[in-house]
Amino acid sequence: MEIEKKFTIKSLPENLSDYPCLHLEQGYLNTEPVIRIRKQDDEYILTYKGSGMLVREEYNLPLNAQSYAHLKDKCDGNIISKKRYVIPLENPAFTDDCPKELQPKRLTIELDVFDPPFAPLIMAEVEFDSVEAAKAFIPPAWFSEDVTHNMEYHNSNMSRKIFS
Repeated sequence: MEIEKKFTIKSLPENLSDYPCLHLEQGYLNTEPVIRIRKQDDEYILTYKGSGMLVREEYNLPLNAQSYAHLKDKCDGNIISKKRYVIPLENPAFTDDCPKELQPKRLTIELDVFDPPFAPLIMAEVEFDSVEAAKAFIPPAWFSEDVTHNMEYHNSNMSRKIFS
């Protein structure tokens, strides 16, 4: 199960270039259920995602470059390209109603900087081990709106966006 929250951000971290950066390209063969292919640097992945917003099933299977290229030709809509910065978040904050044993000492922020035609969109994603921790998470000050439940910000929906 994937337990993930999505946020827009107010500003980029000052030291962004200090963090690892992955180059992602992904396309969608289907959006209900989500069947996605992704090229992440030199790694190729086929993903199935079940329905849901905060919590949903997710299965990843490895692909090779040839299979990825073959499936990419079959994708519907936009191919999404972005840079993903992997930023550790030490000692994240949680509301008092979340039991201490469910509060992780470290989380990872995946900061996605989208290429055209989606630029200047920038989003942050944070994954959790429990729904309780996800709901009690207090985002860093540089985060803006929680868009976890806004379908407009799900990549599978973005793949179907029409640009004029």
